[in-house]
Amino acid sequence: MDSPARHPTAPHDTTIRRADYRPPAWRVTHVALKFELGIDATRVHSTLTLARDRDEPLRLDGEDLELLAARLDGRELTDADYHLDAAGLTLQGAREGSVLELDVRSHPAANSQLCGLYLSGSREHGFLLTQCEAQGFRRITFFPDRPDVLARYDVTLVADQARFPVLLAGGEEVQAGALADGRHFARFVDPHPRPSYLFALVAGHLQKIERAYRTADGHDVILRLWAEADAIDRCQYAMGALERAMRWDEEAYGRNYDLPVFNVVATHDFNMGAMENKGLNIFNSKYLLADPDTTTDDEYRHIEAVIGHEYFHNWSGNRVTCRDWFQLSLKEGFTVFREHAFCAAMHSASLKRIEDVAALRRVQFPEDAGPLAHPVRPAEYQAVDNFYTATVYEKGAELIRMLAGRLGAEGFRRGTDLYFSRFDGQAVTIDDLVNVLGEANQVDLSAYLKWYAQAGTPEVRAHGAYDAAKRRYTLSLTQHTPPTAGQPRKRAVPIPLNVALLAADGTPLPLQLEGEASATCRERVLELGQTRRRYVFTNVACAPTPSLLRGFSAPVRVVFDYTPAQLALLVQHETEGFDRWNAAQQLALRAFEETLDKTGGHAATEAWLEVLARLFAARAGIDPALLADLLTPPSALELGAGRAPFDPDAVHAARGALEAALATRLGAGLARVYRELNAGETGALDADAAARRRLKGRVLALLVRQDPATGAQLAFAQFGDACGMTDRLSALAALVRSGAPQSGVAIKRYRERFKDDALTLDKWFTLQATQPDYATLEAVQMLESDPAFTLANPNRVHALLGAFARANPVAFHRPDGGGHRYFTAKLAELDARNPQLAARLAKAFEDWPRLEPLRRASARAALSQLLAAGQHSPDLTEILTRMLAAGGAAA
Repeated sequence: MDSPARHPTAPHDTTIRRADYRPPAWRVTHVALKFELGIDATRVHSTLTLARDRDEPLRLDGEDLELLAARLDGRELTDADYHLDAAGLTLQGAREGSVLELDVRSHPAANSQLCGLYLSGSREHGFLLTQCEAQGFRRITFFPDRPDVLARYDVTLVADQARFPVLLAGGEEVQAGALADGRHFARFVDPHPRPSYLFALVAGHLQKIERAYRTADGHDVILRLWAEADAIDRCQYAMGALERAMRWDEEAYGRNYDLPVFNVVATHDFNMGAMENKGLNIFNSKYLLADPDTTTDDEYRHIEAVIGHEYFHNWSGNRVTCRDWFQLSLKEGFTVFREHAFCAAMHSASLKRIEDVAALRRVQFPEDAGPLAHPVRPAEYQAVDNFYTATVYEKGAELIRMLAGRLGAEGFRRGTDLYFSRFDGQAVTIDDLVNVLGEANQVDLSAYLKWYAQAGTPEVRAHGAYDAAKRRYTLSLTQHTPPTAGQPRKRAVPIPLNVALLAADGTPLPLQLEGEASATCRERVLELGQTRRRYVFTNVACAPTPSLLRGFSAPVRVVFDYTPAQLALLVQHETEGFDRWNAAQQLALRAFEETLDKTGGHAATEAWLEVLARLFAARAGIDPALLADLLTPPSALELGAGRAPFDPDAVHAARGALEAALATRLGAGLARVYRELNAGETGALDADAAARRRLKGRVLALLVRQDPATGAQLAFAQFGDACGMTDRLSALAALVRSGAPQSGVAIKRYRERFKDDALTLDKWFTLQATQPDYATLEAVQMLESDPAFTLANPNRVHALLGAFARANPVAFHRPDGGGHRYFTAKLAELDARNPQLAARLAKAFEDWPRLEPLRRASARAALSQLLAAGQHSPDLTEILTRMLAAGGAAA
């Protein structure tokens, strides 16, 4: 019989510091879990086999759980044997080898945090699932919920067979069957030790597609993708992407899958993109479901990337995991690097590099310069969920990329082979990875650990001087990292700078450093490990134009006093697509500054327009997707990130003026090229067809500026005749952004056509929320009343509220403060139901210290009022406190 349920008392909130790390006093070697699943109430019986490493009381984490019973080595425990609080359970009397049994109850339908065990979808048709990273397992049962406690799991699920016909958990299904009372069960065993954050289960009405796969080492695996009945037909592309990822990992890293079945489940209700649970990946539907009618070309590539990312975690994250959450980039930075390499191998490496660097500059660079700046390996946190950031993921991937470049392809593979073999089944640190990469190659890489310890984006200042008489070119480099909160002084870090020197005709010159016998290459890496260093190139035939940071060899900003003509030469003659794009972005930035600051000069603007017009006229020799990127100046967010004070209206107007000037320069050719690209469009999904659509969309966006009537007519026709979502959405965007008279009709038609498709409606919400106009605030408020909008679904919240605040600085930072007040009110409402979601959205205020005085005062007031308004979650409180503290001096 159940004893009366024990409810915990309030916890004591503390800051967690990396310096205070201690190995666990108690480990769990084996976990047996029995779930009696229900929507309103689920009962979990856990049996934990304990191992003691220090003589301390046993402490188990637990949140929002009812403790029904506890037994230690077969003895029923009373209140006197343990202490229960809101953060967990403390027991006396356990010893080495003790077996602890616990019975707890949780309430999935009431779990709006989408962390732990919760209900996705409606009570009638939805299904149960879990999300345990980072600290969700403690909402399922009491446990030492930390990544350095690795155990073997034996999980039994019991549920009503009619309501929950599909039962899934991590590991291998070893037993299943019907029970006499209309219920059924399934038992899963995982032979690999794993941390609690990788626990997963799914139960409900789901359909599947499956495919047989044989690994490179000869093992047969069944791949199963699960979704609800109305979505299962949209899983075929994901299945192909999974097979490609598995084969690539075998070839690139020698890593094979290690269980007989690999399950992947799609859900619409998920805080994150996807989760790599061992043997049972759970995906936000956004990154799994695809078909031509509802999915854009970009989304197809993102789906493939996320599928690859989660699969690659099987080794870089699951088989070898992180010791503590400060080491999060050990698994995430490494796996993002692997994901990037996989995507580059599947598609164009240059275009992938452009995509990755553009995202880094748009999101991570501002993060590194803002009030929430933190190292890739943070020193402390209050809510670990707040550190699932671009710094940990994307900058972390760039650090691995630097290490891989330092070692070369063979050396890096040698190092990762040693890493996986030595640490298989262990929880380790970033130091372990860096050290073993060096050990395998007999090189000391410890200097690179400085990158992990300090926040901020290093700035490399370069100066070149040519001595014609001596045929010498001197390149002087200095590095400096700006101060960030808590780190006023920075150390020099090793910065690999990939360089070339180009002659006036764009030919790369031979490179011979002073002291070398001869020139051996036309491109080389210079490692700047000190604050300053000078490199002297000899036998340089003519005054060169330096090409710096080729391939974006380090996550830094490079400052060089290029003339507009030099940047135009790089755009015209660089051999790699990324380097051409990078030069075009620099030239566009200079043109933007001329336009914004009205300095009277137009040299950069003219050079930018002229070189792009030349490339557009000679487009036959250029990848259409690359040309589309070359024709696109940096986003308003990236342009604004470099301004202080930041006036969103002025930035938007200056960027718009640049686009209008480009459209005018390209002139009648826009309509001609558009018609050429649109002729014979079939919606094919191959790379060439996607590249043509990318350029067509960019040309159409320029055309509605150059000739609004013709552009709107063509856009409306494309919207109606589109063979797929890429063309449909680019046409709709052109109509809406230009304010074309047909835009209202198109918006209504889209809403009606896709009224029952949640993911496709998200695009509809986002397009309207990002219209750069003050009136968009009122439009967003009206869209909240749309029957399809709900605060319960993270995708929908991101699509409307997140897009408005993060991607529409004109409307969000409206001078009257309306956007700020509206958004903080929504944050308070969201925090009460889903703290992770609220805290992530709150980061939209990250740029507030750089705003011009009127907007800055409004943002500060809104944030201060929100913080003072009442008791918030640790997640949101940490974000608000840090933003206000770091912005104090600027305000």
